[in-house]
Amino acid sequence: MMRTRPLKVALLGCGVVGSEVARIMTTHADDLAARVGAPVELAGVAVRRPDKVREGIDPALITTDATALVKRGDLDIVVEVIGGIEPARTLITTAFEHGASVVSANKALLAQDGAALHAAAEEHGKDLYYEAAVAGAIPLIRPLRESLAGDKVNRVLGIVNGTTNFILDKMDSTGAGYQEALDEATALGYAEADPTADVEGFDAAAKAAILAGIAFHTRVRLDDVHREGMTEVTAADFASAREMGCTIKLLAICERAEDGASVTARVHPAMIPLSHPLASVRSAYNAVFVESDASGQLMFYGPGAGGSPTASAVLGDLVAVGRNRLGGTTGPGESAYAALPVSPMGEVVTRYHISLDVADKPGVLAQVATVFAEHGVSIDTVRQQGKDGEASLVVVTHRASDAALGGTVEALRKLDTVRGVASIMRVEGE
Repeated sequence: MMRTRPLKVALLGCGVVGSEVARIMTTHADDLAARVGAPVELAGVAVRRPDKVREGIDPALITTDATALVKRGDLDIVVEVIGGIEPARTLITTAFEHGASVVSANKALLAQDGAALHAAAEEHGKDLYYEAAVAGAIPLIRPLRESLAGDKVNRVLGIVNGTTNFILDKMDSTGAGYQEALDEATALGYAEADPTADVEGFDAAAKAAILAGIAFHTRVRLDDVHREGMTEVTAADFASAREMGCTIKLLAICERAEDGASVTARVHPAMIPLSHPLASVRSAYNAVFVESDASGQLMFYGPGAGGSPTASAVLGDLVAVGRNRLGGTTGPGESAYAALPVSPMGEVVTRYHISLDVADKPGVLAQVATVFAEHGVSIDTVRQQGKDGEASLVVVTHRASDAALGGTVEALRKLDTVRGVASIMRVEGE
């Protein structure tokens, strides 16, 4: 039986994603109604530029007063796709206070204030869903939060930013430098005019915080995530990676400690073996690799950004929240019962690839090896090339803590025979 009174939906933001949400709500109205159990009606659209032509949207629905829209009191669902911290945070909490559930794609806000937003939703008996906040159309949050609820997730390793993956893929496949690959990404629309949030890892770090919190039932904020960008990755780094049978990806890595007593979350470039499934993720695609006790290894792959993919995730949440609304219930809220501490980056243990510029003379390798030994970092392989008094020394280590590696590099820089540390990169996925 379908309810005849429609579910009223307000849309905050009508840019690339919001306009696609509105379009699909209109063109697929019958299907959405059948799936939800009631018609879904677009009741208002809050925008900053009301004079802009928005094809397929009734101009009477357009408003610049988002606050008044969410305070109407007759809304069932508010879809927030404006991004940023404010006014999105206030608008979402106001929507809860006035009886609406919320679907959001706002990774930055959720990474910073997710706990407070979940508390507000629970206080008012409403839903907060945000599948679109992490990986576009890829179903990831719901599988972690629901399908794997009976399992123990130990690691989430993924490519969660399409812009950076496009750039690194171009550098790998064509030999282009960073700036050349970035220029191409910008020309094709994969990179923003200001790509800082992507290339410096801020976007991926917000997503890592969300994923870690859900996977480990622990509150993880953006400030808990170690972040490094990929602007310093060079063609020489890719050449070294190829010699090791690896490629380079900007990874979001969320891990449970071996003793299960803490977790870590980090974003940085890393070398991964070509045999690893993530190595084959090309262009602007995303992929997330999940490792758990019972289900083993799972991989989620697909387009991680763009209007249509992100709108698909938003509408999936809208259907789920609409069903909950009709049933008089709510879906899963925040699960932070484990309350595990988030360990600092210094305690992370992994392998490292270090490239040094050194003097080409006897005894240099012995000096370098001694420094590694003094700091408890075991060397796996060494490769040296020299010419005209200059040499490069590439060291790949066994697993060591980030703190131990940091101390090693600091000591290496003090050696007279070390002219410079050209590159430091972690080796993951082995």
